[in-house]
Amino acid sequence: MGVSDEIETRLRAAFAPDALEVIDESEDHRGHAGYRDGGESHFRVRIRAPGFAGQSRLQRHRAVHAALGADLVGRIHALALDIDG
Repeated sequence: MGVSDEIETRLRAAFAPDALEVIDESEDHRGHAGYRDGGESHFRVRIRAPGFAGQSRLQRHRAVHAALGADLVGRIHALALDIDG
């Protein structure tokens, strides 16, 4: 299972989102720090889930990082989050 699939699986399990998009933007960062051949180093996640309602931006980001877990976050160089409740 690739990193994109792991991100999607963990976020779906944690938040049962109404909408979820995991985009591998690694190729856009070729030649930059953290880039790896084969990609899976730079991601953008767009997620909308009722559980985020009423949470601050910081709380939402912390919740996503907790759901992904330190093991998975440690394998990602960059993670951009667009979160809506």
